[in-house]
Amino acid sequence: MTGESSSRIIVTVLGCDRVGIIAGVANVLAEANANILDISQTILQEFFVMIMIVDMARCTVDLSTLKERLTAKGEELGVRITAQHEDVFRFMHRI
Repeated sequence: MTGESSSRIIVTVLGCDRVGIIAGVANVLAEANANILDISQTILQEFFVMIMIVDMARCTVDLSTLKERLTAKGEELGVRITAQHEDVFRFMHRI
């Protein structure tokens, strides 16, 4: 870590696979002008798992508002969506 605060967040999506999950999440991020930097998704058995690194530098809403929108979209899609600032994610997963 450089000590500088980043504008990146980590978005995770978990749930049963269905059509439209990636599009739904991407649309919420696009509407907020948040830029998807990297995305990884897989299907484990019937479970959908996706992780995104998103840049909020030019985002039109704050992280709290974006989290609310992602949570609402997750409820609509039947998946659990979480968004954490990169620094929080790093702190939680350090050894």
